[in-house]
Amino acid sequence: MSRKPSFANLRSGLVSAPTVEPAFAATSAVPASRQGRKQIAGFFSPEMSFAMHTLARRQSRSLQALMAEAFNDVLRKHGESPIGD
Repeated sequence: MSRKPSFANLRSGLVSAPTVEPAFAATSAVPASRQGRKQIAGFFSPEMSFAMHTLARRQSRSLQALMAEAFNDVLRKHGESPIGD
């Protein structure tokens, strides 16, 4: 079977529109730790990345926990209420 229908068949309405199948199945499996949360990301120097990852490891905390602490500090600095994690 050819991929393209002939124009003659299109005019007579004998050929139905081709169905498009998704290239991949959409997964809705969101980890519980990410449900109800939004991602905040940024690009920093390799030195900043290394320093933050090193600090997280030394304190046995996640990088995300340190980022939440930093964001809350910024909110306090600018007179806003901290949100938490």
